[in-house]
Parts: sequence; structure tokens; C-alpha cells
Amino acid sequence: MKVALCVHGRFHAFELAGELSRHGYLAQLATTYPAPVARRFLPAGVALRTAPWLEMLRRLCGKLGVATPDHLIAHRFGAFAAATLPERADILVGWSGASLEAAREARRRGMAVVIERGSTHIAHQNAVLTEAHARLGLRFPGIDPRLMAREAEEYALADLVVTGSSAAAATFAPHGVEVAKVAVNPYGVDLERFARPGPPRRPGPPRILFVGQVGVRKGVPWLLEAFTRLGGDAELHLVGPLEPAFRPLLGRWPGGRVHLHGPLRGEALVQVFADADLFCLPSIEEGFGMVVLQAMAAGLPVVASTATGAVDIPDALPILVGPGDGAALEEGLRRALNDPGHREAMAAAGRRAVAGGFTWADYGRRAVVLLGRFKDAEGPPDLR
Repeated sequence: MKVALCVHGRFHAFELAGELSRHGYLAQLATTYPAPVARRFLPAGVALRTAPWLEMLRRLCGKLGVATPDHLIAHRFGAFAAATLPERADILVGWSGASLEAAREARRRGMAVVIERGSTHIAHQNAVLTEAHARLGLRFPGIDPRLMAREAEEYALADLVVTGSSAAAATFAPHGVEVAKVAVNPYGVDLERFARPGPPRRPGPPRILFVGQVGVRKGVPWLLEAFTRLGGDAELHLVGPLEPAFRPLLGRWPGGRVHLHGPLRGEALVQVFADADLFCLPSIEEGFGMVVLQAMAAGLPVVASTATGAVDIPDALPILVGPGDGAALEEGLRRALNDPGHREAMAAAGRRAVAGGFTWADYGRRAVVLLGRFKDAEGPPDLR
């Protein structure tokens, strides 16, 4: 079994590439990341094909504050991945939206096609975000119909669509994708990186942490609403890029105890987990939410929506609430803040749960088993 990966960016593809390489199943990784940057995250010897001009275009648009030509980047990268498919590969694993041309070429060659979808079905995603923005009095322009059409064709071409959570997987059947064609492989976490050596040394009031894009999709309006009603001296720390359309809404909530940090990476991100007392991810639409695993690895109790992968972590004991339910979110946060004993039990259970099956090595073993259904009769995959 030899697997070709293609991803427009990074996502969790580099972790998958590392695990497939370790098991001897990786043929090549194609990405928009420049090769020197990509190699920082990969084992030595991984075969790379890179299209850094597309990554530069995407980031330049972000810095200039102009609309990113997502459809153009997706099409150009898909064509690049198709043109650089390795001869010695029998499975293509491509990230949704930017793998269509490569999937067509893989089909022509008789390869199996697996599409990684990091969110819900794109039509479901579009409908949920449209409705949520309308509730808040915001206009959502909708996902580019050309991107939606690309993904629909990718799903149709695929032998398998892999999602990160059961909540995301459940959105495909209502849009005509066979249940048997959709699989769930929850993501992983670097336990040692996020482990907190002892109790937090930071003095001061309880600190609730959110990490992700600060906007509608991640449920921040309902988090701010719930936090405002909590009262007390707790602080809310929002870490991540601010969704431009969401900025005008921030004035609706008092900001005295709300702290915006912007995006954090590296040790700064690890430290913000170490300084927190409680983690919250109230997404209304999600693929998994790797930050939930990072929080649990850091020994934090978690309050999350049922739209996240928190529902797929057995025995982790998170407090789960319905997406977009501000009252339930308030109750969950209040329960965690007011019961230190329960908070400690949640934290210990979460740490045990991720250590017991949610490392990147665990993710890689599950991926090999999923992909093993497409290998020819050579015996079972060696997962040692």
C-alpha cells in the first residue's frame, strides 16, 4: 500500500504524512507550504512536491485585507497535485475543496480516492452559517457555489470520505452521501507538548479559555452572551484571529473581563492553556476541534458543544451543550466554575482519555486501518 497525500495548506495532513511514513506507506506529500517549512513538521526523507506560490498568494491576500481567491487556489492546486501524482501510489488522500483534479486523475489511473473533510458536509455548513448569521442580524454571503460544486464532485468520486467526528459524519447522509462511504477518525494531540507539570502558578480570578477563530462559526456570540450573565470575577480569554464580519458585534457585550489575544503559536499557545482554569469550545459547526484535545492534554476541564469532537472522546467527562444554546452554555460554565471538585474530576478524566487513545500515533494507526481496506491482498497492515 502506497499513499499519495495532497493538501492546500497544512491542517492535520502533516501529522498523517508522518504516521504513514513511519509505517512505510507514504509515497509523497503535495502541499502549498514551501519545502523548507514543511520539512520542519515531517520526518526526514518524506518525498515532497510543493506549490509555495499558492500559499504566498493566500497569505498576501490576508495581509492586504482583500478577498482570497479560494476557488482559483483550489483549482490551481488540484491541477498541480494531479500533474505530480507519483507513479508508485495506489491510494490518493486529498483534502476537500482542492483535490478535484487530482481525484479525477487518480480515478483514471485506477487508484482509490479518499477525501479528508475537516468540517461537516459543505451544504450543511453553508446552511448552518447562513441561519446563525441571520439570528445575529448579520449577512452571510454564503460559501462560493463553485467551491460547493467542487466538493460535491469530490464526495461523489471518493471511495471514502473521512471526517473527524461523528457529529460531522452524520451531516453527509441527508445530502445524499451513502452512510457506508463516510468514516470517522478523530484527530490527535502531542501529549508532552501540552502537559502541564503541576497546578497553575498564575494568581487571580478563574480564567475561561477559548481558542479558535473568534466569530460566529465557533459559537463566540453565545459564549459572550453566557459569560456576561455569569457575573462574578471570572475572566474570558479569547485566543485566535478575529473574524472580520464579527468585529462590529463585539460592542454588544461588556468587555471589562473579556480579553482578546489574537492568534498565538508555539510556546505562547502552550502557556495560555497552562494559565487557564476551564476551556470552552461552543462551536455551532465543526469538524472536530483539535483544541479540545489540547485542552484535555493540558489538564483542563472542558465545556463544549455537541457539534465538536468532544462527543467522541470516551470517558472524558466534558460538559456538553447544544450548539447555539446560550442558556445551556451559561449553566455548564456556572456548574464547572462553582464546583472545584467536579472541575478536577473532569480535568483528570480528560487527560486520561486523550492519553488512552488520542495521540497522533493513535490517529495514525486508525488511518492505516481505514486505508488498509483499499490495499491489495498482502496481509493485514503492520501497526507495530
